Amino acid sequence: MRTAKSTTRGKKMSSKEKIALITDTACDLPQEIIDKYNIHLLPLKIIYKDREYDDRLEISPEEIYARFAEEIPTTSMASRGAAANLFDSLRNQGYQKVLAIMVSNGLSATYDMVENLSKEYSDMDIRVINSKTLSMGLGFLVIEGAKLIEEGKLSFDEIVAHLQETRKKINLFYAVATLEYLQKGGRIGLVAASIGSLLDLKPVVSVNEDGKYYSHSKVRGRKKSISTIIELIKEVSGGNNIKVAIMHGDAKEEGLQIKEHFEKMPNVKEIFFSQISPALVVHTGPGLIGVCYQLID
Repeated sequence: MRTAKSTTRGKKMSSKEKIALITDTACDLPQEIIDKYNIHLLPLKIIYKDREYDDRLEISPEEIYARFAEEIPTTSMASRGAAANLFDSLRNQGYQKVLAIMVSNGLSATYDMVENLSKEYSDMDIRVINSKTLSMGLGFLVIEGAKLIEEGKLSFDEIVAHLQETRKKINLFYAVATLEYLQKGGRIGLVAASIGSLLDLKPVVSVNEDGKYYSHSKVRGRKKSISTIIELIKEVSGGNNIKVAIMHGDAKEEGLQIKEHFEKMPNVKEIFFSQISPALVVHTGPGLIGVCYQLID
């Protein structure tokens, strides 16, 4: 990363700090964003009976969907070894400051692992932020951090403080076609899944202040669940400017329809559209539709 030159032409002196930015593959960021800001990814793990895969790097969502009939894999946090190797590599590249923004510790042990590991690197200033969310909710926070690092106007402490406040302006809502995969992944009880399937109830899921899933509302039928998400985004924005990310799990056409809806809203200033990562696919199955949002000034 290039270091900005300081100037004294009547302006406040500032210089870019050399800060490395880390996140994990639950962020669902497009590859072009990762490349643009030199973001370092820690892959979560996809575990089959015969092999483990690095999320996003060694397996795609399509491959997981294709194998669902024969086996539903499990997932695990990013490996401690991979995180240690990354910290070592960054230190060797001359980084003394590292900003790690991780998936909610209410949904994965990755944050706790990275936080504990960072204590072993006393010669580096490593700050680990619990995003308390996932998917592009996490992605939005990472982009915010990347832009602040690139601008070089704030100190490391100020960047961290800003992101802690920004986190409060980010959340998401999603619905799934079936509760089967949430149930098998331990994200929802067997009884709740059975009753939901019987009554065609489609919970609209969000993430609470502790960074854990909760059922925000229950509606009947697929169309109603999607329309409810759209109305919830309108409600939380209150007409204020927002950016949104429409995320889907093998439901591209429905996702594009929602994207068209938000494109017509004047207070939506930026739109992302993407499929969720393989690790998230495992727990939601085909048919997820979600909208992440960030309130902006």
